[in-house]
Amino acid sequence: MKTIKVKKLCAVALAATLGLSILTGCGSKTDDKAATTASKQEITYNLGADPRTLDPALCTDTTGSSILSNSFAGLCELDDKEKAVPGEAEKWDVSDDKLTYTFHLKKDLKWSNGDPVKASDYEYEWKRLLNPETASEYAYQLYYLKGGQAYNEGKGSADAVGVKATDDNTLVVTLEGPTPYFLELTAQPYYFPVNQKVVESNKEWAADAKTLVSNGPFKITEYTIKDKVVLEKNDNYYDKDKVKLSKLTMKFVAEETSAWASYKSGQFDVVDTVPKSDIQGALKDGSAKKFPNVATYFLSINVSDKAKEVDPNAAKVLSDPKVRKALSIAIDRKAIVENVTKGGQVPAHGVIPLGVLGPDGKEYNEKTSYFGETADIEGAKKLLAEAGYPDGQGLPGLQILYNPESGHGDTMQAIQDMWKKIGVNAELQSQEWKVFLTTRVQKQYEIARDGWNADYVDPMTFLDMFVSTSAQNNCGYNNPKFDAVINAAKQELDANKRFDLLHQAEDMLMADMPIIPLYYYTRPIGIKDYVKGVKVSVMNTLYFKNAYVEGKK
Repeated sequence: MKTIKVKKLCAVALAATLGLSILTGCGSKTDDKAATTASKQEITYNLGADPRTLDPALCTDTTGSSILSNSFAGLCELDDKEKAVPGEAEKWDVSDDKLTYTFHLKKDLKWSNGDPVKASDYEYEWKRLLNPETASEYAYQLYYLKGGQAYNEGKGSADAVGVKATDDNTLVVTLEGPTPYFLELTAQPYYFPVNQKVVESNKEWAADAKTLVSNGPFKITEYTIKDKVVLEKNDNYYDKDKVKLSKLTMKFVAEETSAWASYKSGQFDVVDTVPKSDIQGALKDGSAKKFPNVATYFLSINVSDKAKEVDPNAAKVLSDPKVRKALSIAIDRKAIVENVTKGGQVPAHGVIPLGVLGPDGKEYNEKTSYFGETADIEGAKKLLAEAGYPDGQGLPGLQILYNPESGHGDTMQAIQDMWKKIGVNAELQSQEWKVFLTTRVQKQYEIARDGWNADYVDPMTFLDMFVSTSAQNNCGYNNPKFDAVINAAKQELDANKRFDLLHQAEDMLMADMPIIPLYYYTRPIGIKDYVKGVKVSVMNTLYFKNAYVEGKK
């Protein structure tokens, strides 16, 4: 079967399942009722790494997000098609110009400690996240609020930010421009509220289970770094009658082989990662299941001014787009997904992954192909020669930074071997997850493993992170023309024109190549047959609100 046909079949399959967000083992109401008595309603889920933080304003990793998404709640939730439905807001009104949203909160909402949840808790947290002193990497995702960017950049005041609690149950939000996915954004952890009284009384509130007050289906009752976080049913949650689990234990076993062994022996009910060597067999025997995942795996190249602090010679070489493009096309993406990752991933041919549809209902990335899926060694050598490094002569050794979890080392080893074919020598450096995240954000690296899971199903979530003001811009990319096109897309009301602008932005990004896309993710997960009702989002989060255990022996 030709490659192009494979891509189209994958795209169709993903589009068909995309928005089902998979509900594993859903049963009838009778089944649900029986489940609460037939089995002990406890699940142990291995996340695979420690969260960087459990403060919604500061959390940027998928591990922390998974915990927050099960212990906090926002104005909206996401349904099985990843579209916004009422959460803590029972309804909302939208102005004719699509700039003002008036959210009406449900009555008698409570925090896990019994305090009332007020609209002011939302106002407080959103402004806290935008406060430049908070230094939130997700601040740019609240630039949609009127005055949000100005406040975050020290050019405006908190009072001028477009969010205001007019009473305990009403939140009025004013946007800079129409944002078709704004309601979906409110279901993300960085839009969750926090208990103002708790936060202001203890700077370390998010590091201690005793002060980690939340408002979601589960409350955190135990939090041990490098071990686990224990969540128990939150009886103060507004939708508590739908929560069947009494306890959800999330473990932080980073070594995936050990975690898989614990899963096979019954110590874990769900594991987030299946070892590469076991994926194919596990999918075949049903001990693992594969889910769609709207996400792209890539390498970030440090093109910021800070790159000189790491190694001035490497910084000079990597500042040349021809070198970066040579590194990109020297990679055999097909070989990586077939021989290394082995999880059904698809070789990338751009930034935007499968599962993001355009206004015409077709895959957005059908119109893009910036490089082939196999290596172009001669083309890469030609680019290096044009850059002044024939056969790699004169090139300093380069360093690839990665975290060892999830088998990233195998992928980096493969890339290291591929680059040797064009005369590029790369040293591999591994750092534990939390340290790695900090090093990457502070841009103290040359080349680093990176990746992005969609925050909402739209090309913008993969593109606006690279504007010059974004704290998620790990590569330090700075192109005023790119920034301008992204800003224009955020103001454009016509869907077709908006997507044309997004394609222009991706064209610019791939022409400059500050990142090297490798493949589009899939999600193999180990999940026992007796675990029912888990929602596996295409955005890399497992929701346990409706989960239960049935038939466990």
